[in-house]
Formats: sequence, structure tokens, C-alpha cells
Amino acid sequence: MLAVNFSTARENLKAYCDRVNDEIETIVITRKQGGNVVMLSEAEYNNMQENLFVRRDKKAYARLIKSIGQLKAGQGKVRELGDD
Repeated sequence: MLAVNFSTARENLKAYCDRVNDEIETIVITRKQGGNVVMLSEAEYNNMQENLFVRRDKKAYARLIKSIGQLKAGQGKVRELGDD
């Protein structure tokens, strides 16, 4: 995570936008009066939203965690997808 002041961010907006997308960097833009802003890529934002959605449903999240544990324990099964 990188913190830059508003003036620096404004002067170098393209470079910071490129850095956010190319290097998966999160940038905090600080402001004198407070109300800082966080800049992140659309892909990172969408990923966060998806994670929040999954975690909202406690039962679905518990099943997901259980499934991950089963995979790590070698209990996964390979199946062929068909036109059933």
C-alpha cells in the first residue's frame, strides 16, 4: 500500500492508475481536511465485492471453508462434466 498526498496524485494520476492496475498496488490519497480516498483497480474492487457477498451467507461460507479443508486433506474427487 502506498500513500500519496492529493496534489502528488493529481500531478501523476496516469502513473498511479498504471501502477494500481499493473502492479496490483493500492494507493491511499491523503487530504489535508481528512476524508482520504483509496484507489484500487476494478479487478481488486470486484474481488472484494465477491468476497463480501460470499461471506454474507454464513451457511454458504461454512460449506466453502469445509470444502477447502477437504481438498487440502486430499479428499477431493475428479469428475467429468457432461451434458446431463
